[in-house]
Amino acid sequence: TRTLTLGAGERTEQAFYIAAGPERDGAEATVGVMRRRGWRALLTITRDTLRLLEQSTGMESLDALINRNLCFAYFYGVGRALDDAQFYLVRSRAPWCAWGVTVRDWEALAWTVPAVQLVDPPLARELILRACELHGYAPGRGVHYFDGTLFEPGFTLEGCASYAVATERYIRETGDDQIVEEPILADTLYATSDDLASRRDEQHPLYHTEVTLDRRPAAHPFTLHGNAVVAYALDALSRTLDEEAAAEIQNAAAVRAALRRHFAVGGEAKSTMAAATDLRGKHDLDDDPVGSALWLPMWEAIERTDSLYRRTAKRLPETDRLVLRIARLFGPEAGETLEWLRVAPLYQGLAAERVDERGAAIGDGGDAALSGLLAYAVWYTVHAYGLRP
Repeated sequence: TRTLTLGAGERTEQAFYIAAGPERDGAEATVGVMRRRGWRALLTITRDTLRLLEQSTGMESLDALINRNLCFAYFYGVGRALDDAQFYLVRSRAPWCAWGVTVRDWEALAWTVPAVQLVDPPLARELILRACELHGYAPGRGVHYFDGTLFEPGFTLEGCASYAVATERYIRETGDDQIVEEPILADTLYATSDDLASRRDEQHPLYHTEVTLDRRPAAHPFTLHGNAVVAYALDALSRTLDEEAAAEIQNAAAVRAALRRHFAVGGEAKSTMAAATDLRGKHDLDDDPVGSALWLPMWEAIERTDSLYRRTAKRLPETDRLVLRIARLFGPEAGETLEWLRVAPLYQGLAAERVDERGAAIGDGGDAALSGLLAYAVWYTVHAYGLRP
């Protein structure tokens, strides 16, 4: 117990040192080190480290949005275990997040890792390999506990393709193509290739899924977003597998051509893209808010200036899902969306799964993976497209 008595106008500074460890004596030793270094030195190091993580767009208000969510994803979307000192990707370490420490391939590798990659490429590399160790034996099969145990089954094309997607983005942004020499990644990419091949339609270069990214059974087995991501992954696999295996990979351009051929509905002048099809004439127009058609330019399936894409984007209704708002950064209302995100209160400035019209959180706050997606998408569209509010 520490008792302090202060008179009027007096001021004092007190530090409380807290450490954790697998054994009590180890935690006490850590506290001893912290005491010897002193709280002022520790605070200075912490502040300097956080400044190194900051990204800049030239607009202070956008920088605040990016860096707040980037740091949250960095510290709350990744954890290091006390017992084995290994890294684990999770949806969020925040106890108030509904998803908690479960994880799915897609959110881990397509939302969290790209954000981490902006500030710490070596850690991003380690996280990709760690995801392969824990989940790569059965890519895309559903939601897992952070240790790899299955929590909720449900195969998604995007989850299966996410390992190749993450590898491709990592190589592009860091230039480190030696990552493909890692045995665990190579094994996972071959497993990805085999699983995707088993999902290919016999007649058309399209692939079928079981559930959407919103965890609902797919209205039809062939989904627009899923196949757009598969095309991106096939490009990556054709460059990362050995020559013999790469020769068997479906041509990604054929998949992208099939998207226009089989998902376009309506007259030639007013056609838009359906969310799913059975390849026998039936289509579903209800967009998946998580795997939305708005993301297609990110996966190089279509240009964001393409009239077919723009008509599709304008047809999609607003919802309370923040992920769909973020996706609109790629659509024809990108500037307005960026301004909306810039001033949106969110969940104390952090991403929440559901928001109202003003952008205030109404449910499922503390989502670290979604914060990663928000930070990366804003950073990407500002730098790649020159987007401004």
